[in-house]
Amino acid sequence: MDLQLKDHVVIVTGGAKGIGEAIVRGLAREGAIPVILDKDKAAGEALSRQLAVGSFIALDLNDAAACQQAVEETVSRHGRINGVVNNAGYNDSIGLHSGNPEKFLRSMTNNVGHFYFMVYHAMAQLKATRGSIVNIGSKTSVTGQGSTSGYVAAKGAVLALTREWAVELLPWSVRVNAVIPAEVQTPLYDNWIASFPDPAAKLKTMTDRVPFEHRLTQPTEIADSVLFLLSARSSHTTGQWLFVDGGYTHLDRAIS
Repeated sequence: MDLQLKDHVVIVTGGAKGIGEAIVRGLAREGAIPVILDKDKAAGEALSRQLAVGSFIALDLNDAAACQQAVEETVSRHGRINGVVNNAGYNDSIGLHSGNPEKFLRSMTNNVGHFYFMVYHAMAQLKATRGSIVNIGSKTSVTGQGSTSGYVAAKGAVLALTREWAVELLPWSVRVNAVIPAEVQTPLYDNWIASFPDPAAKLKTMTDRVPFEHRLTQPTEIADSVLFLLSARSSHTTGQWLFVDGGYTHLDRAIS
């Protein structure tokens, strides 16, 4: 299927590694022009050189002025913005017992503040191109997890903003959707598994919880859904939350 993404300029936050990298690689394969935003300069530059398409901008996404500058630089380099993928974020384990009010507010900023910064500054370009926004959420926002109040609250806000922006941007035909992963096999996830005394046993515990095929979701499976939502093939889809999680969230995880 031709996703009709050729020459579309798409910003991907946290695009140097993990799910973001898979999205960037998918965009490149479709002939799009990915713009990688990431604080990891070495990883971002290496990926950009390898793809030989698009560009990389190193920045701190928590700096609203830096986000504005990244948008302006993208337009200067590529002439337009057709899409924004808000992907960057991490589970920092700031909970009721493991955090405090200051850490909670910082966690919220780290995990949802830059979603607003990027869309706010890219909005004029997205209106001009009738573009698309895809926000990356988390199953924790609808299932809970424990000991992670900041991250869960931020990811809940991501889902709410998806619906809010879909309504607000209707007059300009800008579509806004969210993709919600659960257990995804990224380098960060692998490192987390490796931190346990028996990594193999921990991994089996996690995969056993995933109803479909009892395996982790691959980053490319998230990326494929993101590309579809960015594309004209989903031209009448907006305000939706797409769960790409092997049934983790909505199927009974006790199924044997």
